Amino acid sequence: MTADGSVNGRSYLRLRGIHKKFGSFTALKGVDLDINEREFVCFLGPSGCGKTTLLRAIAGLDVQTSGSIEQAGRDISTLPISSRDFGIVFQSYALFPNLTVSENVAYGLTSRGMNQADINKRVAELLGLVGLSDSGPKYPAQLSGGQQQRVALARALAPSPGLLLLDEPLSALDARVRIHLRHEIKQLQSRLRVTTIMVTHDQEEALTMGDRIVVMNHGVIEQVGTPLEIYRKPATAFVADFVGTMNFMKGTLVSPGRVRVGGTEIEYGDTAATVSPGAAVTLCIRPEDIAVRNVSASQGTVLQARIEALEFLGSFFRASLTPDGQKTALMADFSVNAVNDLGLSRGMALPIALPRDRLRVFAA
Repeated sequence: MTADGSVNGRSYLRLRGIHKKFGSFTALKGVDLDINEREFVCFLGPSGCGKTTLLRAIAGLDVQTSGSIEQAGRDISTLPISSRDFGIVFQSYALFPNLTVSENVAYGLTSRGMNQADINKRVAELLGLVGLSDSGPKYPAQLSGGQQQRVALARALAPSPGLLLLDEPLSALDARVRIHLRHEIKQLQSRLRVTTIMVTHDQEEALTMGDRIVVMNHGVIEQVGTPLEIYRKPATAFVADFVGTMNFMKGTLVSPGRVRVGGTEIEYGDTAATVSPGAAVTLCIRPEDIAVRNVSASQGTVLQARIEALEFLGSFFRASLTPDGQKTALMADFSVNAVNDLGLSRGMALPIALPRDRLRVFAA
C-alpha cells in the first residue's frame, strides 16, 4: 500500500460533490471520494447513513442529484446503466429461478452476443473459481444460500467488469457461512485484481475484508482509512463509537496532553485534538488497552480500581471496573492468562494503567 492507504496510488473512481435528494430528504451531502485501481473498499455505517445510496449512484441505479463520477478517466455521471462498466451482487442474490446455474452465469454474456463456445468456456472457468464446477445443470432452488451467492458473484464477474459492486452480499447468510464466504470473496478479488466496493453495516466484515474503509453517517463521510487506522485512530467520536467497543469519559481539557476527569488528571498522547484549555472533551480508550500487568506511571495514568463484574467470553474476560473517585465505570478486556496469573476476581481492588498512546480525545 502507498502512504495514503491505497493499493497502488492510481485513482480509478473519482466522486466529487455527490448530492442525492429524495423529495425533501437529503441522503448524500457533498461526498468526495477517490477509489484506487484494484482496491477493495468497504462503505461502512449504520442503516440510513447513505452507503447504499452512494453505491447505487455509482451504478446509475439512483442517479445523483448533483456532482460528478469518473471511472477510469471517463465521466459516467449521467450514463445509463447499460453503458457503465460494472458487475453487481445484491443481498437477495437476484438469480433467475427458471434458469440453470450455468444459464444464470451466462446471461450477461449471451445478451452481448458472445459465441456459445466462448460462453461455455467462460462459465466453466467462473464456476471453477467459485467452487461450483459440478453445479452448472442445477437450478437456484437446489442450492444453499451460500452457493446461490457464489453463483451471483460469478454472474457479476462474467463480463470481466472493471468495477465490482457488492451490496451487503453476506447479510442474508448464517454466521458460519458468512465468515467462510467473506474469506473466499477477498481471496477471489485479490486473484482477479478487480476494483471492488462493498456496502456493509458489519464492522467485522469491513475490518477483515477492506483495504480501506469509508465510514459514513447521515450522508457524509466521517473517515476514510485502512482498517488499522479506523480502529486505532478514529477521526471522530462517531467512528470511535461505531467501530469496535470503546470507553468514553467526560472531562475538561487542562492543557494539551492532559484532561481532568472527575478529580483526576489523565495524560494522553493525542495532542492533535483542536480544542482549547477549559473546553469540555470526551476521552476514549478501548477495553483491551487498559493495562493490569506491571502497572507503572511510565505507561500513563495509574488509577486504583475495583472489579465490579467479571464476565467470561471464551477467549477473554470482560471486566467492569470502577476507578476510585470516578462515576463512570470502565470496560476492560483481560486475557485468560492475565486473570489466572493475577488471580483477578469480582470485588478485587487493583491498580490499572491508561496508556497515554492509547487514549483519544474529542470535543464533547
